[in-house]
Amino acid sequence: MIENNLHKVHQRIAIACVAAGRLEQSVTLLVVGKTFPSADLRAAFDAGARCFGENYVAEALDKINVLGDLRERIQWHLIGPLQANKTRAVAEHFDWVHSIDRLKVAQRLSEQRPAHLPPLQLCLQVNISGEASKSGLGVDDVPDVARAVASLPRVRLRGLMSVPAPATDPAAQREPHARLRELLTQLQQQGLALDTLSMGMTGDLEAAIAEGSTIVRVGTAIFGAR
Repeated sequence: MIENNLHKVHQRIAIACVAAGRLEQSVTLLVVGKTFPSADLRAAFDAGARCFGENYVAEALDKINVLGDLRERIQWHLIGPLQANKTRAVAEHFDWVHSIDRLKVAQRLSEQRPAHLPPLQLCLQVNISGEASKSGLGVDDVPDVARAVASLPRVRLRGLMSVPAPATDPAAQREPHARLRELLTQLQQQGLALDTLSMGMTGDLEAAIAEGSTIVRVGTAIFGAR
């Protein structure tokens, strides 16, 4: 089932890229394993997945350990909130963090990233829909934080991430993704070398790809409902 579902998601990405006039290789599928067991992630790996996203640090560390034999062939991405007291484990074990919403967290990751590892790849999480219940930087705060994070050693700022309010209408889905894309463009015009838009999930990946997403985060369409 997982192999078949993964194939269907890749087909959706391919069709969306054609519709947007983009190369399929320009979009990375991040397989989100939140709440699903390590065995399911191994099945996805066997079916070709190489980039895995997790929301919870403790759960992710367990999976990284269980799947340790695959470590050199897997990228591990943290996509959920990161508390300052958990940064060391993340700095030591992850390849990417998408959910930077405070300069302090990025500074701690920079200080704690082991020197023998490549720079930790970071995205700033933006509360693009302005929801009180959502984590993320306010749009107006992004430029200053981005410049500060980009100057830190041992980490590399790659771009922006968002989790917009759910919508079913394609036009409504595209609107917040377009705003995040425009924000990235503004940062690029200010001299920041950014190349990543982490946006789009199972329900709106087509809309996200149409607006320039480079990483789509998909769990439900691969593993089933949580």
